[in-house]
Amino acid sequence: MALTSDSLIDLLNHGYDCVIDVRSPAEFAEDHVPGAINLPVLDNEERARVGTIYKQQSPFLARKLGAALVFRNASRHLEERLSHHDGGWRPLVYCWRGGQRSGSFAWMLGQIGWRSEVIEGGYRTYRRLVNRMLYEDVLPYRLVALDGFTGTAKTDLLHRARDLGAQVLDLEGAAGHRGSLLGGMAGGQPSQKAFESELAGVLCRFDPARPVLVEAESSKIGERIIPPTIWEAMKIAPRIELRVPLEARTQYLVRAYDDILSDGETLTHKLSFLRAHRGGEVVDGWNAMIDAGDKAGVTRALMAQHYDPSYLKSRKAIGVEPAEVLDLPDLSEPVLADTAARICEMLERMG
Repeated sequence: MALTSDSLIDLLNHGYDCVIDVRSPAEFAEDHVPGAINLPVLDNEERARVGTIYKQQSPFLARKLGAALVFRNASRHLEERLSHHDGGWRPLVYCWRGGQRSGSFAWMLGQIGWRSEVIEGGYRTYRRLVNRMLYEDVLPYRLVALDGFTGTAKTDLLHRARDLGAQVLDLEGAAGHRGSLLGGMAGGQPSQKAFESELAGVLCRFDPARPVLVEAESSKIGERIIPPTIWEAMKIAPRIELRVPLEARTQYLVRAYDDILSDGETLTHKLSFLRAHRGGEVVDGWNAMIDAGDKAGVTRALMAQHYDPSYLKSRKAIGVEPAEVLDLPDLSEPVLADTAARICEMLERMG
């Protein structure tokens, strides 16, 4: 049996107990169905070896070796990762195209007595559905953008609103990046495909009748590109603008970016790329504050001389007036908690 789906939501609402990706670890690392576990029937080296034999010697020899490796690896998975499942377990299996790797593994599971099936067309089917949702169809969700200068705690408030029950699409979280020149995070960024899978998976869990809160971003977050259907919806999204005094933003960013501000050498290197844009004298001034260990000073200067002007320029180009404005005296815990609740109230009114 094979599972066929006409939409990504149908595929992700499969109803099986577990989704098993039997592709190689490298394939899985690049992208996979949300929630899938990786039980490779060929590891990276084995897959390359079988492929070489297929191309350079003969398909028959490649299939013979491949079968031996597949069932050897599958046997290990049965003895280790799958040994605890009872007779009622229902796994869903896929490989690259729904062919021999997933077919062989699912057949073996079926022979044991488990009600296993494969995804018709494998990962390629899943990927086509993701592409259709994020590159072709009109997004069936109404987005609301949380906007404001750098340091207005947008990401923090996004998470707080989610904890209060709002539907939130965390673009920076999915991209593994804080969305600026200094926004790199530990672990680096996922692949573009994995970024899109995360976004699509989250969207499929949302109620289209309720608004979805996103952080106002540019079209790229680090090296990851926001998919077209999301970006088009963001451009026309009503905006909730946060307004916070410069000094409060400075204090907040010194805490939030302490890892970057404490690494003077890396910070100086990153800021060197702004010389052509902001001028050598300005960048030299930043570097002097970095050398002096003045974290608040360099943070304040970066906002006043770089981030705030860039924000104003981009907002002028977009030409969108905020639907709501929230003036925050500071970014203390009570203020953030109250603001998150007010944002949720606004979302309900916008819905």
